[in-house]
Amino acid sequence: MPIIQSVERALKILDLFDERERELTITEISKRMNLHKSTVHSLLKTLQVHHYISQNEENGKYLLGLKLFERGSMVVSHLDLRRVARKHLERLSAITNLTIHLVVLDGQEGVYVDKVEGSGVTVVYSRIGRRVPIHTSGVGKSLVATKTDSELDLLLDGYNFTRPTEKSIGSKEEFLAVIEQARNAGYSMDNEENEPGIVCLAVPIKDYSGKVIAAMSVSMPASKINEETREYYVRILKECSSNISQGLGYEYEKI
Repeated sequence: MPIIQSVERALKILDLFDERERELTITEISKRMNLHKSTVHSLLKTLQVHHYISQNEENGKYLLGLKLFERGSMVVSHLDLRRVARKHLERLSAITNLTIHLVVLDGQEGVYVDKVEGSGVTVVYSRIGRRVPIHTSGVGKSLVATKTDSELDLLLDGYNFTRPTEKSIGSKEEFLAVIEQARNAGYSMDNEENEPGIVCLAVPIKDYSGKVIAAMSVSMPASKINEETREYYVRILKECSSNISQGLGYEYEKI
């Protein structure tokens, strides 16, 4: 398959810019491309006309243009959360034999957008498209745990703390205390608060910008949960959510 030289050169110019080299002179670009300045100048002007390259008016250096941000945002917006997450949910369900949920926030409620039924337990309440209160669900708590105090105040304005079970949270003060625990632990829990006999552990999922856009959970009989099993499921949940987040473009810091 033939390569169009001018297109390849233009793309290589764009690749010269990174976190360390945000701006470059035409001389620097020419040296790195091993091309004459006149050739580089023509390529830069073409890229500049189409807004893929900009020029700093103060120092004359070139930098990446906003068109790249625009196109990159389009790619990110088209990434399908369910498509990216599905194989990871199926794998986690196969490993645990438990039911796995994928939930997004809509107003003051979570909405189930995907579910993989496990053979180990049947969760009656959940189904795709159904809504779940944030205060009675592990996923709901994970969806809002990273919000600021002011954002939570706004979200909870007029919120109805219903109690579907005797273990459900019944007040804003109690809910905020649980949210603080979730922030510190990196996961949240529904301890028979939404459905009697069912415990759910949940973790957040992030998009390319680091924003929490979804949460996933594993559900099990309350009789099966203890400190050891909780630690195990939280660990594999975090691994799974990390893989999904990376699939959505999020880059975790390397330690």
